[in-house]
Amino acid sequence: MGALTGYKVLDFSTLLPGPYATMTLADLGAEVLKISSKDKYDLVVGWKPVIPEAQVTGPQAWLGRNKKTIHLDLKKPAAIQAVKKLVQEYDILVEQFRPGVMAKLGIGYEDLKAINPRLIYCAITGYGQEGPFAMRAGHDINYLSRAGITYAAGRKAGGPSLYNFQIADVAGGSMNAVASILAAIIHREKTGEGQFLDVSMQDSVLPFNTMDGAAYFAGGPVPTRESGYLNGGEIYDFYETSDGAYMSVGSLEPKFFADLCKGLGYPQWQDGAILKTDVAMVKETFRARFKTKTREEWTAIFQQLDACVEPVMSLEEVAADEHLHSRGMWPQLEVPVSDGVTITQMGCPLNLSACPPEYRHAGYPEGWHTREVLAELGYTEDEIKEMV
Repeated sequence: MGALTGYKVLDFSTLLPGPYATMTLADLGAEVLKISSKDKYDLVVGWKPVIPEAQVTGPQAWLGRNKKTIHLDLKKPAAIQAVKKLVQEYDILVEQFRPGVMAKLGIGYEDLKAINPRLIYCAITGYGQEGPFAMRAGHDINYLSRAGITYAAGRKAGGPSLYNFQIADVAGGSMNAVASILAAIIHREKTGEGQFLDVSMQDSVLPFNTMDGAAYFAGGPVPTRESGYLNGGEIYDFYETSDGAYMSVGSLEPKFFADLCKGLGYPQWQDGAILKTDVAMVKETFRARFKTKTREEWTAIFQQLDACVEPVMSLEEVAADEHLHSRGMWPQLEVPVSDGVTITQMGCPLNLSACPPEYRHAGYPEGWHTREVLAELGYTEDEIKEMV
């Protein structure tokens, strides 16, 4: 039995933040029903490649894990009535529209609260439900930019750096949605009351300014590129090897720096005193030294040392990593509607000893359970066709 077995979630979200959050809830045992439109474009649904015979893309199969999925046209009154029927027996609703969209449709928080006062309603947006930017569109790169994160990221000569993943979406929107929902569940267990959860992705990444942000508000300087401990101003950085690969060096503490110097062959610097006088020279020396051996040679050297030095690995290498396999982070799931096709997926990072995550099946094609779910509500075939 999962930690959230018995809880039911209506998922109106698209793209990544909401679907990742609800997948996490589903992995923990919640029953999740995804509601989507046949006609609205979803980047996740369109992301290639399509898994052979399965009618889904890789991201669909992942983000749809452990969920059911139906189509509803929310512009039709009959579909709105179906949502109101569903919400009577659901605990949690997650949506990702701009503020006010669900209310205009007649299924906003106040509408649904009147039907189910215990409902936990989570709205994930870029800039929150209120404020001058509340109605503004945005993506991950925008939230990070308006939160001060990218201002100090990257190189002085090259400007801000892009990452090949959505920081604000997942670490911000998704995980804060999950945390808010779990807190609201605890509150409801104590009081019997549901509530509205306003998750803003810009809000969510403000704390990612971490130590530099806290220092600034205590009177410190504005963080700039290559000026701090973590953005290239110190030895914490990437270093190219002789074969064009890279090593990551996180040797901040004295004991780790001492082993870094030992591994690179500079025992005279192990006490760290040189860092207080000439960090730039040390970095240039280390850069030149790293270029004398391949990544694999350096990896072998630092495997024997406690220096916080690791290779920069490709996803192909990570997928073969024995440590992650030992942690169960690569579950194998059968893809529904595929005649036995299985796929490797990224697992759930929440490790609970008594009720660990469960991987029941990969995602279904969008709308697969429409007739099954709506027929259980008492709708006829003709009424179902009208709603979708």
